[in-house]
Amino acid sequence: MRNGNYCAFYVAEPFNPGTLGAHATEDFCYYNLLRSWKGADSSFPFNDSHALTYNVRDGSDWELTLKPRLRARLRSSQNVVLFLSSSTVNSRALREEIDYAINDQGLPLIVVYPEYKTKQSLLSNGSLVQSVRDLWSKIPVLRDSIDEVPSLHVPMVKALIHSALNDADFKLASKRKEGVYHYKP
Repeated sequence: MRNGNYCAFYVAEPFNPGTLGAHATEDFCYYNLLRSWKGADSSFPFNDSHALTYNVRDGSDWELTLKPRLRARLRSSQNVVLFLSSSTVNSRALREEIDYAINDQGLPLIVVYPEYKTKQSLLSNGSLVQSVRDLWSKIPVLRDSIDEVPSLHVPMVKALIHSALNDADFKLASKRKEGVYHYKP
């Protein structure tokens, strides 16, 4: 059953779980914030797909271990929550996650922009501002494939992320028509 929310975020490669490891990467910290919201409130609608398979370790083989594990997590997911910021880098893992999610699994995206704090800050004349659209180029497969699935674009606001995670239009089984969407201010 596909009921997970797969979180995609940049983590420096090779991943190092040592001292700070991924925790030193801003995008990973946003993912941890989402997890903490769930930990503090069990009704928060986040079902972490990363918790569904074994953790990955630095030095694991990409083709034999890491890539199959990412794909298994995506196959158990109903959507992808992508944290996209000025710190995001087009890593091998992020490219694989986004490409497989969109172009193989057809998973809807909830794109969270941590550097934006309101619905209005994402918009100009009812459309996403150019600086938001420019972030898509940080991950070319996202930029080139974003119109293939429905994608909802939200700022880093707990209430809006809560709404997005509950929104049936952005779940695989009930997704709406492909396209770029945002909440009206």
